[in-house]
Amino acid sequence: MKNIKAIIFDAYGTLFDVNSAAEKCKNKIGDKWEGFANYWRTTQLEYTWLRSLMNRHKNFWQVTEDSLDKSMKVFNINSSMRNELLNLYKVLSPFKEVPQALKTLKEKKKFKLAILSNGTPALLDELVKNNNLDNIFDDIFSIEQVGIYKPDSKVYDMPVQKYRIKKNEIAFLSANTWDISGGGNYGYDAIWVNRNKNIFDNLDYKPNSEIKDLSDLLSLL
Repeated sequence: MKNIKAIIFDAYGTLFDVNSAAEKCKNKIGDKWEGFANYWRTTQLEYTWLRSLMNRHKNFWQVTEDSLDKSMKVFNINSSMRNELLNLYKVLSPFKEVPQALKTLKEKKKFKLAILSNGTPALLDELVKNNNLDNIFDDIFSIEQVGIYKPDSKVYDMPVQKYRIKKNEIAFLSANTWDISGGGNYGYDAIWVNRNKNIFDNLDYKPNSEIKDLSDLLSLL
């Protein structure tokens, strides 16, 4: 990774735990909280892909609401919890190693550090500020700038255009295999954050590196 000039992070599932909203309500939801959280996330992603294919764009917050409404019906969760779950989604918790790993990278001052996410600018700003990470990133790139969701190549092109660097001078980290495939096929040096010992998807790309969490990134650099 000698030629890397920028390190770009996916946000949801990579820096921030998308299941943490439902987990904070597990006493109310019961044992099904984890299945519900996974279903909400899967439906949310499916809606982004389908809306991109149909050219029927809604922003990520609207998609998050729509996917929550379906998930609550499927898991028979009382509608009175809707606002609580949505408010908790705005302040998702980072994975435990993330703050220190990012601060260590920032101190090195060798790379541009940025987020590249499906989230809206307002959602992403609130997330980083709530978790005291707002002094870390040089840029926060939202798909709202191009009006289509990952893994469309127009999304991955934004940092290249902003920084005027080559595609392979960007290290891109995501915990989502489809996102790593999208970024890797675009031309990034993609690093898979495999937190749960998953199997990589067959999407014409295999990551150059695989790490268990962000603390392992420091040894690659």
